Amino acid sequence: MPPAEQLLNAPEFTVSELSLSLKRTVEDAYGHVRVRGEISGFRGAHSSGHCYFALKDESAKIEAVIWKGVHSRMRFKPQEGLEVIATGKLTTYPGSSKYQIVIEALEPAGIGALMALMEERKKKLAAEGLFDEARKQLLPWLPEVIGVVTSPTGAVIRDILHRLEDRFPRRVLVWPVKVQGDGSAEQVAAAIRGFNALPEGGRIPRPDVLIVARGGGSLEDLWSFNEEIVVRAASESMIPLISAVGHETDITLIDFVADKRAPTPTAAAEMAVPVRSDLFVEVGDLGRRTRAYWQRAQESRRSELRAAARALPAAGDLLAIPRQRLDSAGASLPRCLKANTHAHFRRFTAASSKLTLRVLHGQISQADHRLTVCGERLGLSTRSLLRQRRDRFAGLEVRLRASKLANAQAQRNAIARQRERTHRLTERAQRALVTLLHRLEARVENSGKLLSALSYRSVLARGFALVRDEAGHPVHAADTIGPGARVEIEFADGRVGATADADRPAPAERRAPAQAKPAAETKPAPRRLAKPVDQGSLF
Repeated sequence: MPPAEQLLNAPEFTVSELSLSLKRTVEDAYGHVRVRGEISGFRGAHSSGHCYFALKDESAKIEAVIWKGVHSRMRFKPQEGLEVIATGKLTTYPGSSKYQIVIEALEPAGIGALMALMEERKKKLAAEGLFDEARKQLLPWLPEVIGVVTSPTGAVIRDILHRLEDRFPRRVLVWPVKVQGDGSAEQVAAAIRGFNALPEGGRIPRPDVLIVARGGGSLEDLWSFNEEIVVRAASESMIPLISAVGHETDITLIDFVADKRAPTPTAAAEMAVPVRSDLFVEVGDLGRRTRAYWQRAQESRRSELRAAARALPAAGDLLAIPRQRLDSAGASLPRCLKANTHAHFRRFTAASSKLTLRVLHGQISQADHRLTVCGERLGLSTRSLLRQRRDRFAGLEVRLRASKLANAQAQRNAIARQRERTHRLTERAQRALVTLLHRLEARVENSGKLLSALSYRSVLARGFALVRDEAGHPVHAADTIGPGARVEIEFADGRVGATADADRPAPAERRAPAQAKPAAETKPAPRRLAKPVDQGSLF
């Protein structure tokens, strides 16, 4: 037989059933897998927060998706062109008949991918100016409080504290963080921002310098300090920051943005504070030098004073000429006083000769004339001002009266327009009310007709009857009525009571024969006929 005739009686599948069957088969057969490939077609997170891209190699490609919640928790974010190792669940997408991997974890495929990602991120941040030397701050010479961001259980914090104790003991505030693994980058960034958020003069002192420290390790172990969130937090720090991540050969992105890079955590402690013993020696040396300089300065001033004293003349020689001038002025003083008195007397005599009675009468007459003229001018000015004010007030009265009439006319016109509008709105409201009442009456009439059509009383009017038991419930079958049971029969014109026949068998006895049917009466199942092969289809 041809293959089409052999599959004639095979079960039929819908497209959805076949797609779901394939989905279950793929998920049960593979489950969680690890796939290595290159990211292709990645354009960032979708508007919904999910990420869609593909993993490919030289000869194949598989679609991939990262859900929004998983993407937000990922320490390593996907980027176009990176070779990664993805861990996830293999499934299918029935909407487009393709299989895909739902990624739950993502990691770079080897050191080369991490270095390429680090170089790309370094170029991006350098282009933003985060590595510029102009942004870096100077370290304080002797900080009072030092903030340390590191793990509280490692050897790094003990090395820093030991070195500070040897060089110059200072107060140290430790912000415990994870320095490796998921969530470590967020904790380091939060610690840097937390130290910067401390208020000056608060209960917890604000550090004068920060040290971000971690011991040595591989590139994967130090990757938290290459994350963009840590680099940006370090660049935003207003407190001078020292980067002490790894050993001297380990390079991370936080080293480029930090104000100072230390090859080791111990070296960071040495950069933060000077050596106290050296300071004591230097202070003692400066004290000795200061005393010697002061002594030399005093001797120099004493010598200068002696030389100046020898060069000065005697006091009698200095006062001889001023004494002579004083004697000369004392001798000429009486003659000068007499001359001054005669001069003032002559001036007084000349002034008194001018003060006669006729001059005084003339000055009084002139003042009286000026006063009369000023009074006349004042009266004229007053009458002119009053006349101007009167004319102005008259004009304002005319304008006010005209404006009052115009305003009253405008108000009357506005009232007339509002009255006409109110009349129109009243007519429209009356017409709308009448129309609404007609519609409501029609709806009530239609609802009454529908209720009458659906009511069982219309069925009773055609000659049927409704049987109820003693509890008032409708009776649907005769088997439910026992012998001697009271029933109520409702007709179209009223209700009557009735009693069932006493010799009527019980409901259980009447059902027993019905349940025990002979096997001979069982109808054989209809045989399914095969559809002719050559039968056509109308569709």
